[in-house]
Amino acid sequence: MVHPYKPSGAAADFVARAAKIAADVALPNAEEVDAQGRFPAESLKALADQGFHGLCVPKEAGGQGQGMRAFAGVVDELAGACGSTAMVFVMHTCAAQAIAAARALSSRDNVLKEIAAGRHLTTLAFSESGSRSQFWAPVSRLEESDGHYVTTAKKSWVTSAAHADSYVAVSQKPGAASPLESTVYFVRSKARGVRVTSRFNGLGLRGNDSSPVTFEAVGVGKGDLISGMGEGPQIILGVVLPWFAVGTAAMANGLSRTAVARTAAHLTGTGFEHDGTSLRDLPTLRARLAQMSARTEESRSLLGHTLDQIESPSEATPLYVLQSRMAALQAAVDVTDLAMKACGGAAFSRHLAIERLFRDARAGWVMAPTVDHLRDFVGRALTGLPLF
Repeated sequence: MVHPYKPSGAAADFVARAAKIAADVALPNAEEVDAQGRFPAESLKALADQGFHGLCVPKEAGGQGQGMRAFAGVVDELAGACGSTAMVFVMHTCAAQAIAAARALSSRDNVLKEIAAGRHLTTLAFSESGSRSQFWAPVSRLEESDGHYVTTAKKSWVTSAAHADSYVAVSQKPGAASPLESTVYFVRSKARGVRVTSRFNGLGLRGNDSSPVTFEAVGVGKGDLISGMGEGPQIILGVVLPWFAVGTAAMANGLSRTAVARTAAHLTGTGFEHDGTSLRDLPTLRARLAQMSARTEESRSLLGHTLDQIESPSEATPLYVLQSRMAALQAAVDVTDLAMKACGGAAFSRHLAIERLFRDARAGWVMAPTVDHLRDFVGRALTGLPLF
């Protein structure tokens, strides 16, 4: 069967290797990661040891030089086993792409080499308590001070907050007239003034350590800038958003795909002793499974088409990027809801891992840009309005 994301050559090899890590490492630890809300350290170590931290880092920096097809395929496999592992990997890759796109960042090459070697985990620190899910509009500011900059910020959701080695953050430029006059910069997680303020305790993706982080008079040198001063949207919208959209769409698709497989297994392997029939003999349950499968493959196919658009860009490419994420997030919510209904009490009582998929799928709905934002963005794009 042709993979909907169409990875080939080395990309297909990485997807196959990710499937093995997912089955051998991520899945056996997924239940404990979820129950205890602990970081999926075993999975991240396996990914680091096998070169996945540098999957999309340029080869000249020591990375694997892979593109979005490999990225999407890897995330799809990881998410099917452990959503928290997939989330950490997505945010790491998005931040690494921002670092790779930097021109003034003095530590760029060394950081990329550390990432490629599996010795550096990075992540995004965009969302703030003052702007909530509108991550493109930070309320924090960079202020000039003795030839460098200082910022104070309350970052509300930082995946891998207590485990990352660095954050790719955003604040308004000094004297900004609008939150869109922002600047993206690099901060070491152990820098003076950086503090993880509380522990994550979420409904789903419970092991991704998406905790709030406070910057208190954190110093930002000119050599720490990833974007030009006030040119943050070029990195946020031109680099991070496409990678984030593809990654989170693939993550949602992986959750849906596993929900289909586990529902099919339950319907096939469970029955009624009094008449010898199976759950699969009930047409209502078969219909739900069919609906789940169709929604999943529709979403995966749309992401595959979006990857084609990204490789051969046109004016419609940004629309497909937004639509593929919107469709995947909605599909994951619907598919896992149907899975819970099809599997009944066995799912509700947590005898099956479907309930974890159900909760993990709902995280994407509120993750900026939210589904409501995406619907508005898509509507704006279709009617010729600017996104902001």
